[in-house]
Amino acid sequence: MRIPEQIRRLSVVVLIIVAGLLLTRYLVPASLVKQRVYRAASVKREIAREVRYAGGSICINCHEEVNEQKKKGYHKTLACETCHGPSAKHTEDPSAVKPFAPRERKFCPLCHEYNPSRPTGFPQITATAHNPLKPCITCHNPHDPVPPQVPRECSACHAEIARTKALSRHALLECTTCHTAPPKHKQIPRSVRPTKPESREFCAKCHDKGSPQKTAPKVDAATHGERYLCWECHYPHMPGEA
Repeated sequence: MRIPEQIRRLSVVVLIIVAGLLLTRYLVPASLVKQRVYRAASVKREIAREVRYAGGSICINCHEEVNEQKKKGYHKTLACETCHGPSAKHTEDPSAVKPFAPRERKFCPLCHEYNPSRPTGFPQITATAHNPLKPCITCHNPHDPVPPQVPRECSACHAEIARTKALSRHALLECTTCHTAPPKHKQIPRSVRPTKPESREFCAKCHDKGSPQKTAPKVDAATHGERYLCWECHYPHMPGEA
């Protein structure tokens, strides 16, 4: 009796699987398949590495005053060696080995150069325009980097929104037309938030057909968009046609 084609194909697949298992069992090194061997090899490799980082807790022994300042500032969550580099040798012989001290302007923008993927409110600058050519430490103490003065314009932190708004029909509106920002928002922006419009009636003050605002596009706010909030169809910073 002739063996059906599908059975022959299934047999080939089974043979390939069995051959693969045998190859894995006898040809692949044990360190790749046995967890105990792999872990032992990894531990041995890591132990052989040179210890380069001292750990932040040891820095406090000699730099307690700096630590007290840092733990109250915006860099309190950063380890010392994030900026100063591996410092194990410095702790072994402080006078002979000095840690790296970032004084060049290009260092701080590694974290603070404008990047749209960073969280809203994270301090960002355009290094080319922000206090050109001067090192960041000219104005900011790195252990407590409070700005010498709070931002005077919203664009200092909301540059992407400012650029979008500058090309929109709302270009001439001040941010405070729609938002109320408490003074502390400039100091602790993530804890103290500005207000946002929460009702259709807010936009209707300018855009309803009965509004005294002459230059704004008009709609019948009672029926336009039905029950939806205005910003569910129109992005406020670029309110073009939906």
